[in-house]
Amino acid sequence: MRLRGDIFWDWADPEIHTRTHDETLNDGTFIDVQVRMSRAGKTEMFIGIYAPDGMALHEEAVDSRPGESMTRVLAWGVGRARQLAIAGDANTCKSASSNSG
Repeated sequence: MRLRGDIFWDWADPEIHTRTHDETLNDGTFIDVQVRMSRAGKTEMFIGIYAPDGMALHEEAVDSRPGESMTRVLAWGVGRARQLAIAGDANTCKSASSNSG
């Protein structure tokens, strides 16, 4: 069970269609990447990295990826999540929201 942080709950909107990629890495770290098209037509993304016990190590929300499809943003986000988790950067990051573009 994942223990979601404030970044996720601020980003979450059950009324908007979301595409999701969940993956458990070899060390048990769990990555969760979600993308959606906002009501304003922007592609938005959430990245969550969780310890094997479910504790949030890193969460971020990207408010806009202009000109990119949901598929492309999801692929980019999965790569970023893996990179953060494998490099150990997720253990030192605090939950943060960022804007891109």
